[in-house]
Amino acid sequence: MPIDSLPALIALAVATLFTPGPNNAMLAASGANFGFRRTVPHLLGVATGFPLMLLIVGLLLGGLFQTSAVLREILRWGGAALLLWIAWKVASSGGIGSKKASGRPMTFVEAVGFQWVNPKAWSMAVAATSQFILPAAPVTTAAIVTAAFLTLGLGSATTWTYAGQAIGRWLTTARRLRAFNLVMAALIVLSIVEIVRH
Repeated sequence: MPIDSLPALIALAVATLFTPGPNNAMLAASGANFGFRRTVPHLLGVATGFPLMLLIVGLLLGGLFQTSAVLREILRWGGAALLLWIAWKVASSGGIGSKKASGRPMTFVEAVGFQWVNPKAWSMAVAATSQFILPAAPVTTAAIVTAAFLTLGLGSATTWTYAGQAIGRWLTTARRLRAFNLVMAALIVLSIVEIVRH
């Protein structure tokens, strides 16, 4: 990869990783509801799961998804349905100290697996691989792209989780926590609207 492409790669990674989307809204909600420490497996699953997906897409699957309209539509609508379910789970979360059996943060494996059905993750992966992975040096350029997204992804996931935890300190009443969870669920729904419009 030419050295002059690195600023563009970093700019793309920052723009896509730090802006609101399903992963970041879920991390903020988990940080607020369960605290930073309990959200660490979820955080690490997002921060490592997407770069792993990016590497696999860049080396093996990118062309298939770029050329198959049917696969893209299945992913888009199936992912949108899953995100609606997740938005509902966030909106109905019982919060810190909840006695609900289902009230737990996402696990590492669940967060890694979620990347594969997250339409935003797919669009980011296809965009990044098509722009920055060079056919003349696929392994080297895929490793560089993956490293950039891994490094910045850890920063993004940590930032959103800490932000959620910090907000959680002010969410000391059930009413405030409920309102926060509804806002996070709304962010996920808004990301679905963007996904299905394109």
